[in-house]
Amino acid sequence: MATSSGFVLVHGSFHDHHTWQFVTPLLEKAGHSVVAIDLPGSGKYASYPSSYLLRPIDSELFSVEPSPNADVTQEERTEAVISTVRELNASTGCKAVLVGHSLGGLTALHVAETIPEELSAVVFLSSLLLSYNMKPADLLAHESMARRLVPQLYYGDYVKTGVMRIDPRSEDDQYQKLVKESFYEDVSEERFRQILAFLSPDEPAQVLFVPSPVTKSRFGTVPRYYIHCLQDKAIPIETQREVVELMDTAMENETITFSLNTSHSPFYSKPEELAAILNQIADEND
Repeated sequence: MATSSGFVLVHGSFHDHHTWQFVTPLLEKAGHSVVAIDLPGSGKYASYPSSYLLRPIDSELFSVEPSPNADVTQEERTEAVISTVRELNASTGCKAVLVGHSLGGLTALHVAETIPEELSAVVFLSSLLLSYNMKPADLLAHESMARRLVPQLYYGDYVKTGVMRIDPRSEDDQYQKLVKESFYEDVSEERFRQILAFLSPDEPAQVLFVPSPVTKSRFGTVPRYYIHCLQDKAIPIETQREVVELMDTAMENETITFSLNTSHSPFYSKPEELAAILNQIADEND
């Protein structure tokens, strides 16, 4: 007997399950079961380079030290989310709504292609929505991404470190200002300081070169939603709109879209508005 519908929430790069800490109780209050996952290589599964733990940081060493997270694969992440979806479905008796934020959208793509019949909907929140055979690296190099700020945060070369690398613990005020502007421009300073404690420095780079597997016969059968973040400086709104248009053409059906007048992180700046959209999506696919 079904007791409630469920959400599986997938965070983006450098983040973990705390991404959803203000949204989860709002969804649960509406009667939904919620699981916010830590992807392999993130959160409780993250390992840090030794140079990151030394303060003041040795920037030269931090820029070249290989990451213990470099070997994390997209396949591992996909399997972790599939297992979570199946556990939640078994407990609720319903098909889960899968939500992917930013780079977490890449995992959502793979999961929806692999187990379309086990999802009631898939939601991309200011996210990578990649048509067949497109790689995340292709999108990041697209001209519409030219004004994104995140690359200015990177340390070193991913070829040497195996990861995209930032320093959430930086003591440089200008660097911290750029972190906030990149991801959390409309978040209070107090909340921003709390967020920093949950960020990891390393995001596995090899996932950027994994082609999107999506097909009309599988991914294309899952109700698909995209939530645009209009003030986003990590994935500009022009890019968000273009990937939706490309996907709709490829799948020959429509992505249902919503918009939030927020930065890249509405789960921190406008959790009530984000939860209201997610609740509506769950109700539509109950």
